[in-house]
Amino acid sequence: MSDITRIEPGARMSQAVVHNSVVYLAGQVASEGASVTVQTQEILANVDRLLAEAGSDKTKLLTTQIWVADIADFAEMNDVWDAWVAPGAAPARWTGESKLAKPGFKVEIIVTAAV
Repeated sequence: MSDITRIEPGARMSQAVVHNSVVYLAGQVASEGASVTVQTQEILANVDRLLAEAGSDKTKLLTTQIWVADIADFAEMNDVWDAWVAPGAAPARWTGESKLAKPGFKVEIIVTAAV
């Protein structure tokens, strides 16, 4: 049986789970009410931190799911994403518009990466 490592576990969820050399991150959100740019920057910094804790990094991304509260913010979010994603290591990615958990959340990002 493979080991399972939980990073920042809580009663409801863990921020990341590592199993069979794959790390699965929970949906990451940022400071409520901040701009789309600031929220995306904060989220990606947190993704970097969690991936590092799991023994991975953004060059090993497999998939990314991005939710924006308003699809009109797609280009603004992409400006930050494009500056962050490692050249030649873009994951399979999908993006959609969704009502997020709190009104002040504008972006939520979920990633899966190899370890």
